[in-house]
Amino acid sequence: MSTTTWIYHERQQAQLCGQHALNNLLQMQAFSPDSLARIAHELDQIELSYMSAGNQNGVASKDFLRRVAEGSANVDASGNFSIEVLRSALLRQFQLTLVNTMQENIRNVEITNFDGFICNKQSHWFAIRKINGRYWNLNSMIERPEQISHFKLAAEVEGLRNAGYSVFCVAEAGCLPAECKDESELTSGRGQKEFWWRESDLIAGTGSRGYSNPWSNVGNGMRLDGKPATGSSSAGVGGGGEGSGGYTVEGLSEEEMLQIAMSESLQQQPPPPPTTTIAQSSNWDVDYYEMDLPPEPEVGTVGAVRIQFRLPDGKRVTRRFLKSDSVKILFAFVHRHLLNEGCGRRIFELKAGFPPKDLLSLCDL
Repeated sequence: MSTTTWIYHERQQAQLCGQHALNNLLQMQAFSPDSLARIAHELDQIELSYMSAGNQNGVASKDFLRRVAEGSANVDASGNFSIEVLRSALLRQFQLTLVNTMQENIRNVEITNFDGFICNKQSHWFAIRKINGRYWNLNSMIERPEQISHFKLAAEVEGLRNAGYSVFCVAEAGCLPAECKDESELTSGRGQKEFWWRESDLIAGTGSRGYSNPWSNVGNGMRLDGKPATGSSSAGVGGGGEGSGGYTVEGLSEEEMLQIAMSESLQQQPPPPPTTTIAQSSNWDVDYYEMDLPPEPEVGTVGAVRIQFRLPDGKRVTRRFLKSDSVKILFAFVHRHLLNEGCGRRIFELKAGFPPKDLLSLCDL
């Protein structure tokens, strides 16, 4: 009797790809944003402690004060974690070590000797892992896990390096948590049920994301195997026969069926609302853009604070503001900066804290 293997693949939420990469590597929901944020805070405190102890002026030194002003080096406001957080999380909870594949004692080892990889470029992280003897790309930005053959794995890793990625491997062979072969684990908290895939469906290029109870449609015109019963009007595009628009899908390629599904979906949805412009929006007021930006407070000004902004292109810019400045001033500064960078007049969001909160609602303050 064959055993079904299930593959866990978390999809991208906010900037939490570091969390998704770890959970996809481990094939379970092992870490939450809060648990990784706590590790990041602990690492920050350790770094600051070493810095103050190794500096002649301690916590009053310029280097220490500059480091404090820059904020966390291990997590930013959007939830992007550093490699040290990911390494620490794996080591603390699973006794697993992440090492760079370009490390001297690693780069000459046959790549297929490793069971899992974490890949990073700028602020994006994703995992590659061997599951049931096959390697899978578990990038949270792709729709479904993608198989990588043993033969192509070395070329895939080399291509990632050439594209600017750092590739880290799990040093311990055979020590990653076992893949899921017990269907009861899908609903017992091992992972979010909507992120599970049957391995056999992925190999065949069929199926859909998420675990579903085969009994849930009994009595609703569905057969026990999940397909529509004769005469049912709920036929789906991927199940053979005809779609709801009368399309014959038997023998169509996956891309052709996807196009039909998108077409039918657009027909079923209500028309989109009118495009909101800056002048029409009730939340965006032209005076956020046109208001005068007060001069930046001098260093040492009483009541001044430093705020760091992370821009859409990943760059960071820091400026001093007065605590008494309204939130509108922050929007005005970012708008002015984007104009100077040649980005033009555009709508943008400002978020702060962790989890990130939209500052737009505070613009009257």
